[in-house]
Amino acid sequence: MKILVIGGGGREHALVWKLTQSPSVEHVWCAPGNAGISQDAECVTVDAGDVPSIVELAVKLGPDLTVVGPELPLIHGIADAFAAKGWPIVAPSQQAAQLEGSKIFAKHFLQRHSIPTPKMLGTVESSREANAALEHVAWPLVIKADGLCAGKGVLIAPDPAAAVEFLEGALDRNELGTGGHKILLEETIEGDELSFIVLVDGENYVPLVPTRDHKRAFDGNRGPNTGGMGAYSTDELLSPAMRDTIVEQIVEPTVRGLKADGVSYRGFLYFGLMLTASGPQVLEFNCRLGDPEAQAIMARVDFDFAEVLMDATAGRLDGSKLKWKPGASVCVVAASAGYPGRFESGKEILGLTGLLVDNGVRILHAGTKQVGDAIVTSGGRVLGVTASGSSLETALIQAYSTMDRIQFEGKQFRRDIGASSKRVDVAGA
Repeated sequence: MKILVIGGGGREHALVWKLTQSPSVEHVWCAPGNAGISQDAECVTVDAGDVPSIVELAVKLGPDLTVVGPELPLIHGIADAFAAKGWPIVAPSQQAAQLEGSKIFAKHFLQRHSIPTPKMLGTVESSREANAALEHVAWPLVIKADGLCAGKGVLIAPDPAAAVEFLEGALDRNELGTGGHKILLEETIEGDELSFIVLVDGENYVPLVPTRDHKRAFDGNRGPNTGGMGAYSTDELLSPAMRDTIVEQIVEPTVRGLKADGVSYRGFLYFGLMLTASGPQVLEFNCRLGDPEAQAIMARVDFDFAEVLMDATAGRLDGSKLKWKPGASVCVVAASAGYPGRFESGKEILGLTGLLVDNGVRILHAGTKQVGDAIVTSGGRVLGVTASGSSLETALIQAYSTMDRIQFEGKQFRRDIGASSKRVDVAGA
């Protein structure tokens, strides 16, 4: 197979890494890719959100399979454009992608199909509406921008002052762009967050290994929300009973609900869950692999990943093909100073040369580019040090010892990824 991967971040580098290991794969392109991806695949310049340009590229390259990483091409209908030409692609339709593209659409879907989710307290589209709504809520309050905001559109507001600042920024100052022009207000619930991702072929689905993301910028879950500062995967995250509960109460009703609504879903479906004392609840959907969850998941893949993805596009998923490496994996993200706010780019990254040999650790690039002989920073999240081992502790030691050898001006990263790991059981079990 020849495979085209769309995107240029850490998730896409993880996909490229694992796809190139498949014996059935002859060649991999990545559009647009990054400096690290260019060492593993042929990078092709294209705007990942520009569906017509991607279609033109696919006409030229003729891939046997296309795999979409980021959300923007999904929202812009890349799956529909490829389906019209009969091209295999791992991506849900534009209609299905509304589950991620609109928090309000997703909330209504969850309510309509009686899937556990925090109570919706209202929606607002102006500061005036927001101020009136804030008079009737309990604190803390969850505030969500309706549209895509690169992981920065959610606030758990402890008090009215914090809520007003966020709402005015979104609704009056346009700080979140068009994604922040509508706002969802939601009750706050307590528990442990979990990323539970399945691969769907239109009829069948197979769960991937569980992961936990760390979204806050700084140690101790402090600071603003980010796209993700690290993630880890271990079977110890979930008891078999809780896994069954998630499948029965959340995954099954979601897949059935999509079919009942006339929505054909093929691709990755990400459930952002809160595991509460009374059971799991859905916080959000993504219609793709998470980032950095994908890095941790790919580190545990022990099967022909390309073959399984092709099976998904053909409606013949077979869960028995998915074999996972035992133990644990972790991805620790190195970010630019100031991220997720304003940051500087163009900082040379040192220490990568001696780390290219795969010794159980992979450096998966996100915001990097090649300038002459140097690799420099070009984004907020710069790279993810990804490691696997017989235990989470082993994987963490490998990841952090490697992270300490990589240097660039302003490097910031969390030192507590995986520190709060614990298995969550069904309430009362």
